[in-house]
This record gives sequence, C-alpha cells and structure tokens, in this order.
Amino acid sequence: MIAGLLTGIAASPWVRAALCYGAIVLAVLLFLLSLRRSGERAGRLAERLETTEKANDVQRRMLEAAARRPRDRNELAQRLRDGRF
Repeated sequence: MIAGLLTGIAASPWVRAALCYGAIVLAVLLFLLSLRRSGERAGRLAERLETTEKANDVQRRMLEAAARRPRDRNELAQRLRDGRF
C-alpha cells in the first residue's frame, strides 16, 4: 500500500522535479558543511603548528644558553671579574 502511494506520488512530473531539486539542494548543503568542517580542521592544525614552533624556539634558546654557561665555579668567577656574565 505504501509502495503504491509512493509510486503514485513519484509519477507526477512536478513531484519528480521537486525531488530532483531537493536532492541537488541537499548535496550542495552537505558539500558546504563538509567545506566548513575541513576549514575548522585546517585552522586547528595551523594553531597547533604555531604552538609547536613557539615551544621549539623556546627549547632551542634554552639549549643555546646552556651551551654558553660557565663550566665550573672558577670560570664563573672569571666571567664575573671580567664583566662578561
């Protein structure tokens, strides 16, 4: 009974045209939602990359500072006397 009713509705050219346009609108809507979602994902990845780059820069500066540190107390005292600390 339901199949017969649906067949009768789909037989009308106006209903078929409406279903066709409805399917097109649904496809465009799903495409736009997918595009928005991928844009949000790209934004999050860019933010994560920026945060990682900042952390790596801080770590690199810390390692460079550690490489320039005095090796022992005598070298520290010598730097303090020379004013290079």
